[in-house]
Amino acid sequence: METIFNYFETIPSAHRSLILVGGITFFWILEGALPLFNFNYKKWKHALPNLFFTATTVVINFTLAFLLLGTSDWVQINNFGIINWLPELPLWLYGLLGVLLLDFFGAYLAHFTEHKIKPLWMIHLVHHSDHNVDTTTANRHHPLESIIRFVFTLFGVLIVGAPIAVVMIYQSLSLVFTQFNHANIKMSKSLDKFLSYVIVSPDMHKVHHHNLLPYTDANYGNIFSIWDRLFGTYMDLDREKIVYGVDTFPDEKINSSLKELLKQPFQQYKKPTNLEDL
Repeated sequence: METIFNYFETIPSAHRSLILVGGITFFWILEGALPLFNFNYKKWKHALPNLFFTATTVVINFTLAFLLLGTSDWVQINNFGIINWLPELPLWLYGLLGVLLLDFFGAYLAHFTEHKIKPLWMIHLVHHSDHNVDTTTANRHHPLESIIRFVFTLFGVLIVGAPIAVVMIYQSLSLVFTQFNHANIKMSKSLDKFLSYVIVSPDMHKVHHHNLLPYTDANYGNIFSIWDRLFGTYMDLDREKIVYGVDTFPDEKINSSLKELLKQPFQQYKKPTNLEDL
């Protein structure tokens, strides 16, 4: 475990890039071999705006990375944060607890907040307006959302008291898991359900991409499913019933245009439809 910590403490940027590119490539190939849905789309054409937003996310995170490093150094020097206030733990448990709590602040809480505050929802809408969810959808975030997510992660590092090794482990796992649970891959329902008791499985997350409430406002997690189960935001929906997109922004052509997606947060707010109102 100490070897893993030492590696992630000084993980080279090239290795982090390899995790990103390698993950997309792996799940892209797997989607071709074991697709859940047979989308009627040109895969590369669909991927282009999503990969553009992936690139902007990378640029923003690398540009602001010094803030993560500075905050992480400060909490260690000052013995500040939840995991530093606990009795001494085995290194594996210390790391697991750190990643678990960072997943709450950086993923669950950020995601939940984006769905509850109208201006933030309009920014997050870029992610939800994909009508063909696959592994490239994972980082389809407007640049403004990338900044918002970074702020939540930074806050998490401060409150959790995470050392940089734990931060890098969390970010690497977060990246792979979001590619995994967005990927258009078909797993057995029983295996998917079994996994969903611990981690966010593909079927669990795809419920969140259904175009109608209350499902859109459920299953906010990214790595661990515990937060949705603990806070009552977990929901099931049979995968065959899922319709991707957002019903109040139904134009697939507009939602596939990079120019329109960049403008999307500044459109007039439209309240999503609740399934109970139909």
